[in-house]
Amino acid sequence: MKKAAFSILLALCVSSSWAQSESETAYNFLRLPVGAHAAAIGGDNVSLVEDDENLASNNPALLSSSTPKTIALNYMSYMQGVKAASAAFNWASGERATWAVGAQYLDYGKMKQTDENNIQTGDFSARDIAVNGTLAYMLTDKIAGGITTRLITSYIGDYNSIGFGVDLGLNYYDDAHQLSVSLTAKNLGGQLKAYDENYEKMPFDLQAGVTKGLSSIPLRLSLTLVDLNHPHYKFLNHVVVGGDILLGDNLWLGMGYNFRRADEMKITDGDKDSSHGAGLSLGGGIDLNRLKIGVSYGKYHVSSSSLICSAAFSL
Repeated sequence: MKKAAFSILLALCVSSSWAQSESETAYNFLRLPVGAHAAAIGGDNVSLVEDDENLASNNPALLSSSTPKTIALNYMSYMQGVKAASAAFNWASGERATWAVGAQYLDYGKMKQTDENNIQTGDFSARDIAVNGTLAYMLTDKIAGGITTRLITSYIGDYNSIGFGVDLGLNYYDDAHQLSVSLTAKNLGGQLKAYDENYEKMPFDLQAGVTKGLSSIPLRLSLTLVDLNHPHYKFLNHVVVGGDILLGDNLWLGMGYNFRRADEMKITDGDKDSSHGAGLSLGGGIDLNRLKIGVSYGKYHVSSSSLICSAAFSL
């Protein structure tokens, strides 16, 4: 019954948001990856089942696989002068439920403030903050459902907005066949308070993904389809691919490619188009008993790259 109710809720929320336009959306920082592992294999991955509570930011159902009472900390250097950080803590409730609370922070740094004549009159700062709570529940032995609720506030100079969003996710995981399949509806919601009278939409994103482990070698391959609520995109712009190899029980290395990011960031040089490596990501991590550390590198723009450092400690 719980499985059916959750599936119906997911379907209703997806169908109500399917017709959203591609006009300007608020809180686009929610599209950025949070943890190093997901960032290393393409940034958008909703099906990787791993002991990593950061994966719940991609799909709340994946929280079920994380060790209870774990503190996760992440730091991201993004564009020039832009920094992001996040933190999360989770705990178990009974045999099937896992809870987590967390927060995200993005600081855009200082920017010049000018008048209509382009004369500088000072400077201003901008930042985004999100506080969230997540519940993941094992609906069956192989199917998990999850929901994240998120309160968001954004500041641009003297202007402020407040929003509320919801992520919904389902995950099917067959350990015997190393197969994981997921469906996620991210950023359902909108602004409760606008910067002015113009209320903007959330960056809604319907995603589906599959991860398959190979039996002959310790390699997992992932395929994620993003922005399925925009069916008119060309096919490759829906595709994110990635893979990670497990070197023993304590070390992983991963690589990914985000086709939409590469396409949007490409520039024309003469008769040739080049993304200058945008869309590529890679990283690795090590498990030191109760402490896990991960690092990832990604090209999010033709002129800059990003570094994410993650650390998790199990109490």
